[in-house]
Amino acid sequence: MALHSKLRSLTFLHHARCFSTSILSPDSKTPLTSKEKSRAALSLLRFESNPERVLDICRAAALTPDTHLDRVAYSLAINKLKKSHYYEGIRSFVNDSLARPDLKSERSVSHFIVLYGQSGLVKDAIKLFDEIPQHGVEHNVKSLNALLMSCIMAGEYGEMKRIFSEFPAKYSVEPDLDTFNTVLKGFCESGSSNSAYSVLAEMERKGIQPNATTFSVVVAGFYKEEKLSDLEKVTEVMKKFGVKHGLGVYNAKIQSLCKLKKSDEAKKLLEELVDKKIKPNCMTYGHLIYGFCKEGKLEEAKALFKEMVDRKLKPGSESYFYLAQYLCKGKDFEAALDIYKECIAKGWVPRIATTESLVNGLISIGKVEEAKEIIGVMKEKFSRHADKWTEIEEGLAK
Repeated sequence: MALHSKLRSLTFLHHARCFSTSILSPDSKTPLTSKEKSRAALSLLRFESNPERVLDICRAAALTPDTHLDRVAYSLAINKLKKSHYYEGIRSFVNDSLARPDLKSERSVSHFIVLYGQSGLVKDAIKLFDEIPQHGVEHNVKSLNALLMSCIMAGEYGEMKRIFSEFPAKYSVEPDLDTFNTVLKGFCESGSSNSAYSVLAEMERKGIQPNATTFSVVVAGFYKEEKLSDLEKVTEVMKKFGVKHGLGVYNAKIQSLCKLKKSDEAKKLLEELVDKKIKPNCMTYGHLIYGFCKEGKLEEAKALFKEMVDRKLKPGSESYFYLAQYLCKGKDFEAALDIYKECIAKGWVPRIATTESLVNGLISIGKVEEAKEIIGVMKEKFSRHADKWTEIEEGLAK
C-alpha cells in the first residue's frame, strides 16, 4: 500500500514537471529550475490575456511568495485575471495554492490576503483572515497588517477603519508600528490626512515610536490635499518625537511635488538636501525624472539621469522605462535608442507600446537598421510572439 502511494506520488511529480516544462518552455527537454520557471512565467504572462492560460502558467511555475520574481508574477497574474473579471478563477487559484504543503506558512497566507485586496475581493480577504487557523497559522500582527493593506489596495477605506478599530481586540492581536503606518497610508490616500493627528496621538498613548516612514506618509498626504500649512505642524511633531528630517521625508516631498507638476520646486529640495550633506538615492532621482518627463521637460530629465549615473547611483528599471517612453513621445528617438540599448544590456525590456513607438520612430527618421535590430531582440526574447514582430519587419522592406 505504501509502495503504491509512493509510486502514485512519483507519477504525479513526473506529470507536474512535464506539464511545467511544456507550458513554460515547450522547446526544452529537461526540467526547469525554480528560477527558470519564474522567468519563463513572467515572460509569458506579459503577453497573455486568456485567463485560463494565465492560471495554467502560474500553476506550471509553482509560484511561491518567498521570492521577488514570483511575487511580481503573482501580481501580474492577478491584474490580468481582475481585468478579465475572472474572480472565480482568482478564488480557485488562491484555494489551490493554500492547499499546497509548501505554502502553509504565515508569509504565504498573508500574501494571499493581500492578493485578494489587489483583486478587489476584500470580503474574501477577511474570510481568509478569519480562517487562518485552518491553514496551520495563528492570527498575528503580520496577517492583520496584510488585511489592512488589502483594504487599501481595494480602495475600501471604510473597511480598513473598521478592521483597525475592531480586529485587534477580537483576535487578540496587538498593533505594531507597521499597523499604524499602514492605517496612516489609508487615511492619507483617501483624503483624510487630518486623521493623522489622532493616529499619532494613539501611537503616543500606546508607547509606539513613529519613524521616518510614518512622517513620510503623513507629508505625502498633506501634499496630496495641498494642505501646505499642515506641513509646518508635521515638522514640529517630528521634533517632538525626535525623528530627523532625513532622506525618506525629503523623497516623500519630492515625489509629492512632482505629482502636483511642481518638479522645479522639487528639484530645489534636491539641492537643499545635498547642501545639508544628505546623500540622495535612486528613488530621489527617479521621482524627479518621472516628474520632469510628465511635464515634457525632457532635457531636464536627461540631465538628472546623467547626474544620477555620475553620482555612481544605479538607476532602477522604472527610470529607464519612463525616460524611454517619454523620449519617444517627444520624438527624441536617438536618445530613446541609447536608453533602450542600456535596458537590453541589463536584461530589462521596456513596455511593448514603448518598443513599438521606438521602432516606428526610428523608421520615420531613416534608421531602419536600428529598428530591425530592436525587432530582432524582441523576436529572440519573446519567441511566442515572433510572428507579430516578423510582420512589422516585413513591412520595412515595402
